[in-house]
Amino acid sequence: MTFSQRIFGILVVFVIFYTIILLVKKGRLKEEYSWMWLLTGLILLVVVLRYDFLVLISRLIGAASPTNALFIFGIIFLIFLSLHFAIKISLLTYEVKNLAQKIAILEAEYEQNKPGASRRHNQIL
Repeated sequence: MTFSQRIFGILVVFVIFYTIILLVKKGRLKEEYSWMWLLTGLILLVVVLRYDFLVLISRLIGAASPTNALFIFGIIFLIFLSLHFAIKISLLTYEVKNLAQKIAILEAEYEQNKPGASRRHNQIL
């Protein structure tokens, strides 16, 4: 890895760190997700500073080049990220359904117990 590539990689990692910290500070990213992105930035920093580590890993997994190994791990990361968000979306969908049902029950109870509701009910009968 050339010197300019290392400098570029280090700058990218620091931009990632700065962006994540800024998003958490502004409340646009929850802390529970920030650790994953900070860990990703840390791994990228290790790869930039210790390129020989990536070369070793690519030899161990049988990748033709370190760049291929990096893309393989990037794709694996994106697959796990998609799975994680699919699980979160499924849980949130279930919670939204439950909340909508509870609100409907509470609204029905409120309408029944509302002052004057019994008079209107008797007028209809």
